[in-house]
Amino acid sequence: MNKKLAAALSGGAVLVIALSGCSSDDDKSEKVNAWAKQVCDQVQPQLQKIANANAAIQQQTADNSKPADVQRTDSAAFQQISQAYKALGSAVESAGPPPVDGGETTQKEAVKELNASSAAYANLQKKVDALETKDQAKFADGLKGIADELNKISTTGDESLKKLQSGEVGTAMAKQKGCQKPTASTPKSTTEPSTPTSPSGSPSKKA
Repeated sequence: MNKKLAAALSGGAVLVIALSGCSSDDDKSEKVNAWAKQVCDQVQPQLQKIANANAAIQQQTADNSKPADVQRTDSAAFQQISQAYKALGSAVESAGPPPVDGGETTQKEAVKELNASSAAYANLQKKVDALETKDQAKFADGLKGIADELNKISTTGDESLKKLQSGEVGTAMAKQKGCQKPTASTPKSTTEPSTPTSPSGSPSKKA
């Protein structure tokens, strides 16, 4: 069951996917490049946290994973992602508006969206913490609901970020190493590679 959660999460780090998908056309504006560098230098550590949290959940997807272990892992991962999105919002806000037409509006909307994502993941953490771990079937059902919510978070509300990462700004950000998608860095899992989970499904692992 935690596989569904892991799959949803892998599609949920909107900023990672959007930033790594920017075009690499030449951008001649030094001011735009300077703005992008300022943001991306602060972005990389947060993207790394999101990637690591995602990997932690994916590591705990075996059928024999214990609900309590899954709960602990998922809770820690959601907290980490929530904090990362909040920091991303602060990074975009502190950089000021990008030096392009409509930059101030684009910046404000992006900050608003990043903060909303932070709040959404914090809410998911609370829901994971409240799940019943003594009944595996109930736990799996609860986890399914959380995965569904995660899918909604990842598929809605990202228009502002896409706008921020388009045009001259997106091109400049794509050039910055700090805005490239990082490789997850997590402790080796002792869990065997999982086979498709059963309907009663069992969840995830340690962050």
